[in-house]
Amino acid sequence: VQDCICVLLKKMEISVAEAEKRTGKNAVNMQETYTVYLIETRPVDAASEGTNPVPDSLWRRYSEFELLRNYLLVTYPFLVVPPLPEKRAEFVWHKLSADNMDPDFVERRRVGLENFLLRVASHPDLSSDKIFYSFLTEENGWKETVFETGFQAKADSRLKALNATFRVKNPDKRFAEMKHYGDELQSVISQLLRVRARAADRLYGVYKVHGNYGRVFSEWSAIEKEMGDGLQSAGHHMDAYAASVDDILEEEEHYADQLKEYLFYADALRAVCRKHELTQYELEMAAQDLTSKKQQREELATGTIRTFSLKGVTSKLFGQETPEQREAKLKMLETQIEEGEELVKERNAECEEFVKSAWVDIERFKEQKDHDLREALISYAIMQISMCKKGIQVWNNAKECFSKM
Repeated sequence: VQDCICVLLKKMEISVAEAEKRTGKNAVNMQETYTVYLIETRPVDAASEGTNPVPDSLWRRYSEFELLRNYLLVTYPFLVVPPLPEKRAEFVWHKLSADNMDPDFVERRRVGLENFLLRVASHPDLSSDKIFYSFLTEENGWKETVFETGFQAKADSRLKALNATFRVKNPDKRFAEMKHYGDELQSVISQLLRVRARAADRLYGVYKVHGNYGRVFSEWSAIEKEMGDGLQSAGHHMDAYAASVDDILEEEEHYADQLKEYLFYADALRAVCRKHELTQYELEMAAQDLTSKKQQREELATGTIRTFSLKGVTSKLFGQETPEQREAKLKMLETQIEEGEELVKERNAECEEFVKSAWVDIERFKEQKDHDLREALISYAIMQISMCKKGIQVWNNAKECFSKM
């Protein structure tokens, strides 16, 4: 799966090169400040041929990325659609700003949006979507093209159906288990991110307190003759150690964002399972309706009423129907049964197709997830080891300073 980098990424280099703050009027004519992101694309063969043309570029707002993803969710309900980076910072530790205009947050979001585009461009199905291609290449008129697909109406009716409470009689065990796994994955990643935010808070404090060693050594050096230089130098090492935590935690934030991506991926996985339930439910409803119509036909044809009904009571009270009325009803039922059989056949095919496509994509996603999370955790461990080594180095340097006193 990792090698199957698909069509679009083979032809085109894609990046979100920079972010820019802008001010303008919104839909209700109020002044607002927002961020736009510069998407750059260039043909891959140009780079391999040694020519380096100026990339094609256009600006997009975060809301346009949201529109693209909503379109993909509706158009490909059976796929685990890559998530967008968070709109507002979550799991922040005290030094981080939760303000979505904060330059560090905007920079991390820029990286996240680029990652989203690369995920879509390397997906076996999503990468060939025409709307996605025009999102990357057509600055004007793109929104109109999306709305012309009519996806919004589909989205609204789907959302209504998904928000409704419905219970499937014969749930598919695999999808039920996968939905449960999505819940569990989301829970453990949330816990992991909370622990990491607490640890970052503590770590920040510990490092910064070392700056006090620097200050005290510096003050002490002023009253010593022979020991002065050694104490002064040791103090400089402590200051450097205290200052180094900012870069360390900035790098850590990058790994936290990789975990957050899978926190949101868990949602995307659960959405596929929920949509499968809806497809299954629609099939069961169509089948139930067909069975009921066939029963009505049998009752009309034989004149026996097998279940208690208001119709049965009224015919007893007000006399039977005329043969003509019964004939007309039978004819109508025949038509409805034909239509019902067609609908069940259609729903059945839809359901089978959904299961087949969804399961292929879920398997692809599982491989991607295992690979990515393994890499992220290894890199995080390597970073912690390197941080500890730097700490040892600082104290070794301080020891040298003390030895020379």
